[in-house]
Amino acid sequence: MPSINAERLLSDLRYFARFGAYRAGVHRPTYSKEDMESRRWLSQQYEAIGLQAQIDGVGNVFGMPHLERRSLLIGSHAESQNYAGWLDGALGVIYGLEIARTFSEAADCAGLSIAPVAWADEEGHYISTLGSRSFIGEIDEAEIDRAANVDHGLPLRDALRAAGLAGVSRFQLVPERYVGYLEAHIEQGDSLQASGHRIGVVTSIVGTWQYSIAFHGAQNHAGTTRMAIRKDAGLAAATLVMAIAERFPRVADPRSVWTTGRIRLEPGAPSIIPGKAEVLFQFRDSEMPVLERLDATLRDLVQETAVKTGCGAEIERTEAGTPRTMDSAFQAAIENAAARQALGCHVRMPSAASHDAQVVARRLRAAMLFVPSVGGISHHWTENTDSSDLVAGCQVLADAAETILLGEYR
Repeated sequence: MPSINAERLLSDLRYFARFGAYRAGVHRPTYSKEDMESRRWLSQQYEAIGLQAQIDGVGNVFGMPHLERRSLLIGSHAESQNYAGWLDGALGVIYGLEIARTFSEAADCAGLSIAPVAWADEEGHYISTLGSRSFIGEIDEAEIDRAANVDHGLPLRDALRAAGLAGVSRFQLVPERYVGYLEAHIEQGDSLQASGHRIGVVTSIVGTWQYSIAFHGAQNHAGTTRMAIRKDAGLAAATLVMAIAERFPRVADPRSVWTTGRIRLEPGAPSIIPGKAEVLFQFRDSEMPVLERLDATLRDLVQETAVKTGCGAEIERTEAGTPRTMDSAFQAAIENAAARQALGCHVRMPSAASHDAQVVARRLRAAMLFVPSVGGISHHWTENTDSSDLVAGCQVLADAAETILLGEYR
């Protein structure tokens, strides 16, 4: 089995974290100056090991082998959440680079073709999993025209123009060129650390369903309006959240999760009864019947809340990700690679977070590997993973890649 260069891997991970460094983490939002610098650096690294590097029209960075035989895609996303961790996404990107380097250097890997990739905007600064969805042909020009930054409203077209990507073609998947896709990621939870496991073999990836809910009340004076005649949109939002907390556990599965990410009141002043309340809500599960059950329950609760508070209500589902099972043979390749490394500490587990792998899996065989997150922390600048686990994860993925390319897992 090819041996990765552990020192080089850790050095590259730390170097990549310089792009947008923020405290112990990074702030590298999609198409920012720091994000594009990181993508150009990756392109240079791909070229240095003999790959044809290309940054496509949505910012995906591809390292394309010159060999005619089929390649194995390995990667993740390069951008970060705002003021967040240094490994979320970056881990899989640098694993892809290191494994491609290792295979290019190893004589016994001659002819085994690795295609590293760094996807764009998995984090959804403009469109969630934009890069991987573009790659498999699920993004059309009209959707790009409509999209804008979720934080400051900059149109996606303007962001692409500022990033130097206007007029650049989007790279499209040709399935015959690839054996499949592998992605590595930090777990972003504490299951591995709490159970003493070092490698997670991902069995499935959850579907994430997200909603924009609006209540319309009657804006009025907070001091002179009698309680009996109020139509308080803020009260409606709070009532809904408490109703969800009471009702969802009855219809959810043990692994279901849900979050009220934002409540915004208008006009948002202490002496004015809110006339409008907007609620951003999402839930996740790996089983479609459970997602559909939660959807029906949420819609019932919104209507019940409207009747109870006298407010008008609107609900729009803005995201409906489909759960995706990872390729069983690729799972076995990762699991057996972990066993060969004598780690003795691997486990099969679902992913509670969305990833590019579930998008690519719609067109190619795909699988994922997790390494532990210290304290289960992610989407925060204190996010971290022990160096020994960073190295072990890359070596396991390299071993799995070799056996997949050799055709041992069909």
